[in-house]
Amino acid sequence: MKKFVLTIVFVLLSFLSANAQQEKGIIGFNSWLNNWTEFKPNKTEYNEPNQIITGTISVDSKLYKKNVYLLLGNVYVTNKAKLTIEPGTVIIGDSESKAALIVAKGASIIAEGTETDPIIFTSNKSVRKAGDWGGILLLGDAPTNKFGSTSSVNLDLDVAFASFGGVNANSNSGILRYVRIEFAGAKVKGMGNFDALFLGGVGNQTVIDNVMISYSGGNSVAAFGGELNLNKLVSFKSSSNDFKFNYGTQVNIKNSLAIRASYLLSSSGSRCLYARSYDKKEEVDFTKKLTSVTATNLTFVNNSQNFKSDIEQGLVREAVYVAENASVDFKRSVISGFNPAVVLDEKISVNDESLKKLKFQEMYFNLCKGNIFVENNTNNEDLESWYGNASFFNVYSQGENIETFIDPFNDKRPDYRLNIGKITASKND
Repeated sequence: MKKFVLTIVFVLLSFLSANAQQEKGIIGFNSWLNNWTEFKPNKTEYNEPNQIITGTISVDSKLYKKNVYLLLGNVYVTNKAKLTIEPGTVIIGDSESKAALIVAKGASIIAEGTETDPIIFTSNKSVRKAGDWGGILLLGDAPTNKFGSTSSVNLDLDVAFASFGGVNANSNSGILRYVRIEFAGAKVKGMGNFDALFLGGVGNQTVIDNVMISYSGGNSVAAFGGELNLNKLVSFKSSSNDFKFNYGTQVNIKNSLAIRASYLLSSSGSRCLYARSYDKKEEVDFTKKLTSVTATNLTFVNNSQNFKSDIEQGLVREAVYVAENASVDFKRSVISGFNPAVVLDEKISVNDESLKKLKFQEMYFNLCKGNIFVENNTNNEDLESWYGNASFFNVYSQGENIETFIDPFNDKRPDYRLNIGKITASKND
């Protein structure tokens, strides 16, 4: 009996030790990327569509795995209808019509895949690329900080179904779980790009976790206002920002991953996380909440294999940008391979009041050309001294990605959990 008890204690201590080692960045005793993600979506073949979805869905409807659906033009879910999608269903966005799925205010989507049977939204092109089709828009009635109670999506949508925002922070736009969104983010002439997943005034009862967005032509995830809980999101090689929060978004994002490629940049910005409270001050009501981001156990990676050369060519920029009057609270996150790790808007004064709203604690800054800078200011000694204080428990390293993560260059099943001393976890888990 004594030997049996000792064995249990040893196994428990080993488990706790492994999890303690990988407490920074994305976490999990096993890699939660396995089975449902796809890092080579262009190589995946799907059956031809046998059903067309177009126009307006105004009554409760269901999509089935046995079919392959072609999304044609702007498709609206309206009239408080619920669109349910079976696990394993494939929905193909039409490129020519810049297809998009818009879940209007009051309606909902239940897209609940499984780890072994995810729901897939992808392109109908034979050679797929970023921006082939529009994307998914969830529009709710949670608050934004704009004047008035509502805002509208400016992407040539039907104005009757394009509004979002209200006073109900607890509203529910449905579930997105084990979902892949590939090659979305089409450009609309004179209006910019769709975001692969746009969340406008989405309330905190909405469930969004285990969602992978690959090769978006616009932002992978963009939120305007709302109260959000985001978990286990993956943004892979987006042309624009991976996670963008604006207009008073209150968001808690955790255990999520963004992988950038140096050569995929957009003129409007290409960061892993972009936090701001407005585009123009005159748009917003300052009696309402400004954007607040709580980010826990995130991993941001520039997967360049020639970091110094890419910097010299101007292909690498910051991972995180924080604008004036936005607040961020980063904990236990990893930022690897950026130039620098974080940039603060030049309008932000480095003083006690600002630093209370700009928290970086228990971070792992790796292979970055500088860590935290004020925009257009090459002297960051004050910030380095502040965030380098031992009380913040931040760690600084210059290790290559291949050494920093368990298995980052595995084509099929990469593992971006932190690998401190190469003892965090076995590659064979």
